[in-house]
Amino acid sequence: MKALAAVRLLAALALVLTSGAAFAQAALIRHHEMADEVLVVKSERKLYLLKQGEVLREFDISLGLMPVGHKQREGDYRTPEGRYVLESRNPSSDYFLSIKVSYPNAEDRARAAALGVDPGGQIMIHGLPNQPKRDERSYLGWDWTDGCIAVSNSDMIDIWLMTQDSTPIEIRP
Repeated sequence: MKALAAVRLLAALALVLTSGAAFAQAALIRHHEMADEVLVVKSERKLYLLKQGEVLREFDISLGLMPVGHKQREGDYRTPEGRYVLESRNPSSDYFLSIKVSYPNAEDRARAAALGVDPGGQIMIHGLPNQPKRDERSYLGWDWTDGCIAVSNSDMIDIWLMTQDSTPIEIRP
């Protein structure tokens, strides 16, 4: 029975990644409980999908190369901290699926302007590189992104299916 469910999930995901994306994603969502908030706790290296304050799922994550502290500028390799929303999805990114986080917000832009720097952007939740430079296992368990939140590809499928655009995300130290 589990094998049949896995085959159905993979077939539906294949549809999501091709021409029937909206229809297939709607069909898959019916089989997954939807999160109403995402919580990232950087010090725990965890991403939590929440519904009404209760944890639906938790995932191990990797962060930017310089994970301590809030992102200040483009190229500082930090993952931002604060309240944002999931903005958009890209099934064809350089990484296995990606969901854009709304960084920088107005406060981030003002802070960067006061420092005379570019705040950066393109902060994503994503899977592993589609063209990895090393063995897949070597990406797990250490911080390797430019400031994004990375998860395994199988975890990325769950996050993709259990969230929608405009879902709030809080990133804590």
